Amino acid sequence: MSAPQIKGWCPGALRPMASGDGLVVRVRPPLGRLNAVQAHGLGEAAQRLGTDVLEMTTRANLQIRGVANASLPELHARLRDLDLLDSSPELEAKRNIILNPFRNAQDLHHEAIAAALTKGLSAPDMPALPGKFGFLIDVAPGHRHLSGISADIRIESSGEGFIVRADGADTGRLSTSVADAVEIALQMARWFITSGGVGADGRGRMRNHLAHGAQLPADLVGDAHPSPAAPKAKPGLVAHGLCVAAAFGQLPATHLGWLADHAPGGVALTPYRMVLLRGATRLPDTTDLITDPDAAVMNVYACTGAPGCPQGLAPTRDLARQLATSLPSGKTLHVSGCAKGCAHPGKADLTLTATGQDQFDLIQNGRADGRPIRCGLTAAQLIQNPEILSQEGP
Repeated sequence: MSAPQIKGWCPGALRPMASGDGLVVRVRPPLGRLNAVQAHGLGEAAQRLGTDVLEMTTRANLQIRGVANASLPELHARLRDLDLLDSSPELEAKRNIILNPFRNAQDLHHEAIAAALTKGLSAPDMPALPGKFGFLIDVAPGHRHLSGISADIRIESSGEGFIVRADGADTGRLSTSVADAVEIALQMARWFITSGGVGADGRGRMRNHLAHGAQLPADLVGDAHPSPAAPKAKPGLVAHGLCVAAAFGQLPATHLGWLADHAPGGVALTPYRMVLLRGATRLPDTTDLITDPDAAVMNVYACTGAPGCPQGLAPTRDLARQLATSLPSGKTLHVSGCAKGCAHPGKADLTLTATGQDQFDLIQNGRADGRPIRCGLTAAQLIQNPEILSQEGP
């Protein structure tokens, strides 16, 4: 079995990624929100030019799969009309910014920081960053809502103020204003480049850079701690509306505009593979969407798998769906089509990694590339004997 190919960059709309079912086109809505016109237009574009599914990503974006090369110009035109297309692939790649979707409508700090940061990243003298290098803005007073979301440079709340913190550092530098926070973040990004954070392959992440001994300059370290973490978001009613999920982040494209019609304050994208319908209190019953915070499938992660992904060695989502109801209480399960583990890069309580057309390795408390406790399991074995997942390893 050959090692899976790691791209080191994420798809965009202007730089889509080829996959087994066509092009993957990632749409990055400005400020992480969609109005009703944009939601209807994007859903219709996905239905006409891709598959009938929009993928909700952990970067708070939406992906259209199955786009043909010949259809790309029409898709770009539709996205441009909806104000959902950047002016260049370079700006699109640099605008890798996640905002707290649970912020108050009156809280303009997030938008101001995002606008200034985007402007700074697009400056001619700003060096290019690795394709997966990202920023996070989570400055609502009191609690952080995105503490578990990966980002290389984090602008977070600290009491009533906010700090700029490198991922992997316990503390950050207290900022005195929006402009100050953005300047610190840009200085930190420049330091990452000049201090050798990018490898010969063009890849690099802040946490790994610090873990391998890189020392932040004293003026970028700071001694301020971030605010406490809020509980992880779940489907159901939240402070500003209703969180709606779909199994494995697979949102039927026909539903996006319909959801927007039930969101008086618009649709906010979350990095938890859910959308927040701002101002909504309930939805009409539907079997395709999840609003139950205790839904078993919310503890299960699964990538595209075969045949949609050319690196997927086996189908994943049907197996994951069938195992969801028999998953031990409180446990997380990750079914991965290969050892890359794209759907859940961190550790899961239980991971099934495909090693062949119908062969899976079982890994406990590890990632998709971890050491297995059992090898060569088939989908039928797992479905007929789900107790296998509860067995302790040697």
